[in-house]
Amino acid sequence: MAERKPIESWLTDMDGVLMHEGIPVPGADSFIKRLRESGKPFLVLTNNSMYTPRDLHARLARIGLDVPVRNIWTSALATAQFLADQRPNGTAYAIGEAGLTTALHDIGYVLTDADPDYVVLGETRTYSFEALTKAIRLINNGARFIATNPDETGPSAEGALPATGSVAALITKATGRDPYFVGKPNPLMMRAGLNAIGAHSETSAMIGDRMDTDVLAGLEAGMETFLVLTGLTRPEEIDLHPFRPSRVVDSIADLVELV
Repeated sequence: MAERKPIESWLTDMDGVLMHEGIPVPGADSFIKRLRESGKPFLVLTNNSMYTPRDLHARLARIGLDVPVRNIWTSALATAQFLADQRPNGTAYAIGEAGLTTALHDIGYVLTDADPDYVVLGETRTYSFEALTKAIRLINNGARFIATNPDETGPSAEGALPATGSVAALITKATGRDPYFVGKPNPLMMRAGLNAIGAHSETSAMIGDRMDTDVLAGLEAGMETFLVLTGLTRPEEIDLHPFRPSRVVDSIADLVELV
């Protein structure tokens, strides 16, 4: 195998890597500080489409992680970028929070339930029966079905929560139509993020806590991959997958010296 080029840019997942249930992972502050001092391009990524980058900047700042707004990349932003490329100035019926609706407005999309080009499903804690019924009927009438990410569950202090992937499955069952998922593990999200910071996959690394999304997305985008054990994937689960990360480390603290 050819030796990889030195890492010149970094992409890292947020939940499970930099923070866990609202608490910063030890070493995360040092990693972000080192990145900012190095001047290397970097992005903090999340499949969660609920929040705008400004919201996430404030949430991270409250726990001592200073990540500029321009260095935050969400599945909502990636979805909006995808739709802008596919059908500029289109229309969409969106189910989600401000992170998604703001991203769609920013690319010039009109949000409507009158014969939209797309039904776009994102993350929310208030999925309504009325909204899901409307989405199903619009898709049955010809709207294209897009979802921000395929995550089936999300974390909370009380336990797992149903997430976008689970709700998408409900809509698919009712319509017979599968959505196009833009977020991880779709390498489209990674490549769009790399383009946003002017980085190249052969000199970039992806850090994540999930084999099935973070590592897979990084691998398929051609990046070096690091799995941290501070999130969802346990050591005994790694070999259950037909692919492996470039390296497994205990936590983000082990990567500070590589920046």
